[in-house]
Amino acid sequence: MLKLLRLGLLTLMTLGAVLPVAAQVRHVTTVNPQSKQSYMEVYEFDYVDIQPQFPGGERGLINFINKTREYPYHAYKNRIQGRVLCSFIVGIDGKVNDVRVLRGAGDESLNREAIRVIERMPKWSVGKVGKHAVPVRVVLPVNFRL
Repeated sequence: MLKLLRLGLLTLMTLGAVLPVAAQVRHVTTVNPQSKQSYMEVYEFDYVDIQPQFPGGERGLINFINKTREYPYHAYKNRIQGRVLCSFIVGIDGKVNDVRVLRGAGDESLNREAIRVIERMPKWSVGKVGKHAVPVRVVLPVNFRL
């Protein structure tokens, strides 16, 4: 009985050590106009050794969004506000790609504007696992306030 209990405990400890490692990689199907559809492994932002970073850091990112974002006329006229939660991948070359809306603001013009802003971003510093550059998924809210 004691051997069975030890074996069960050892199994649980082993699973606990393996599961967090397996959770760090996400399999993403991307759509690229040139190659149509492709499949890649993408690391989650919190599970890389070195996280990708916007030039100028967090302050630079906020400044970029505020300078680039244009309030859509329809949303402005109708006093529509909201937050668009987007995700994108910072590739191993630092380029932003595969921009998606995870949760929209309820107005399609705000969602499209958030995508446009993210697609215009300059190259980021790359994310790394060990010494190797890896693609990393970043989740970013874009706020629209009057």
